[in-house]
Amino acid sequence: MAFYDVTLPISDSMITWPSDPAVSVKKTSMISRGDSCNVSELKIGSHCGTHIDAPYHFLENGRTIDQIILENLIGDAMIFEFDNQEKIDVSDVKRLRLDNVKRVIFKTINSSYWKLSAFKKDFVYITKEAAQYLVDRGIQLVGVDYLSIEKFNSQKAETHGVFLQNNVVVLEGLDLSLVAAGNYELIALPLKIKSGDGSPARVILRSIDATTCV
Repeated sequence: MAFYDVTLPISDSMITWPSDPAVSVKKTSMISRGDSCNVSELKIGSHCGTHIDAPYHFLENGRTIDQIILENLIGDAMIFEFDNQEKIDVSDVKRLRLDNVKRVIFKTINSSYWKLSAFKKDFVYITKEAAQYLVDRGIQLVGVDYLSIEKFNSQKAETHGVFLQNNVVVLEGLDLSLVAAGNYELIALPLKIKSGDGSPARVILRSIDATTCV
């Protein structure tokens, strides 16, 4: 049994979505300065780093982050790996073994981009057709290894729309560089932000069967 923390560390230097607030972690009290304790001030966007999108992110009357069903965030998940692709399309997901699978996570070349110092615009994304196929198969959670499931500069957010309209949990910003394809137990817990559109999350995987999956 092995545990994997696939959460990005939150820091001033982390990669963020270009239009999102910059991250700031500032020490307000320090023992080394003579204070009685160490305390920090955090300034982060609701979609920084490893995070979960609530339906309310794109739907005016959608569920907020504090209303997401906990059962969808904890349980068996299958990691599928795709090599050197521009996108994950319906033809790709149709060949996956999805029987009895409720949570899917896609590992791609995106996981190597966390080593870069700047945001990568041409990351691997999921098409709306692939999203609809996953919804039709009863998938409850979809995770990806970059900051969005959507193609960069997409104006309509169609992939998000397909998932969020059907209350599928969208988990973004995973670092899967040290994780193999296979079956895992997933624990993905966002902050309980009242009426929140999204939240950073601590995401842990526990290996069950790391057999390669395609």
